[in-house]
Amino acid sequence: MDTVGDSVTAMTNTCKSGKGLTCSILNASFPDGVYPWVPLVAGIVDALLTLCLILAVALVVRSVAHRLITRVTLRASEGVLPERFKTMSFGSNEASTAILTERRRQRAETMGSVLRSLSSVVILGTAALMILSNLGIELAPLLTSVGIIGVAVGFGAQELVKDFIAGMFMLLEDQYGVGDVIDTGVATGTVEAVTLRITRIRDADGKVWYVRNGTISRVGNESQGWSRAVVDVTVPYEADITTVRELLKGVSTAMWEEPEYRDALLVEEPQVFGLEQISDKSVIFRVSVKTAPAQQAEVARELRIRIKRAFDEKSLAFAG
Repeated sequence: MDTVGDSVTAMTNTCKSGKGLTCSILNASFPDGVYPWVPLVAGIVDALLTLCLILAVALVVRSVAHRLITRVTLRASEGVLPERFKTMSFGSNEASTAILTERRRQRAETMGSVLRSLSSVVILGTAALMILSNLGIELAPLLTSVGIIGVAVGFGAQELVKDFIAGMFMLLEDQYGVGDVIDTGVATGTVEAVTLRITRIRDADGKVWYVRNGTISRVGNESQGWSRAVVDVTVPYEADITTVRELLKGVSTAMWEEPEYRDALLVEEPQVFGLEQISDKSVIFRVSVKTAPAQQAEVARELRIRIKRAFDEKSLAFAG
């Protein structure tokens, strides 16, 4: 009650001094002392107008900030792939396009929601402090109490804050998303869910790992940009090197020229590196293929089948 009375007294005294648009108009319209209620009413009206103006400006700034954040997050959600890989045809099928579109939408919504909430707290909180100040309420004790509480919460929730900040940057930079195969050091597998606090990963054995984002110091993503399939072919030491090399080159070229693989799975023409290793019993040829993200295993299996078939047709043997 004392605080309310002090606020009313402050508004009345302020109005008597002629401050404020409403007070100036009423003071000029009514003689001083004839209507003693004029300063009080005028002070209240002027305070309400000021509060409404502060609130209106805060809502406008908040709306502008939300629109700007939405635009920035949508642009950031386009990903970090080089332009020449974005235009590759292996990512143009409907399924891949739908997955990428949904992933971008989820990332934009998550980041936009967090940043919009943060901006709302800052803008509306500042407006609330300005309103309290105009009502004559002392802000120093309030800010001191809030500061002490903030420090206490900060010490108690350091790991939580760390996880949230790491999650925000992970989403903003598009380090990985749902469906990607990643290696976090702690666990390796397919990402099933991503939040600001944790990443859920299912490994090859079906085990589900919940990894806190703040504990991930490095990430290896096998599903971003392109992958590489490597096939080593071991033949006896006595085998003709030129014949084997030409055979492997022919198999690789034939695979590259098939639209089924060139348009969907392969990024570049396979390369036969020649002799990768040599010993007194065998020599090893290496075939390397750039593939669509996370498709290296499928391409490598198909390449091995074709090499086996070609060796059988030429009556060539593999080394034991």
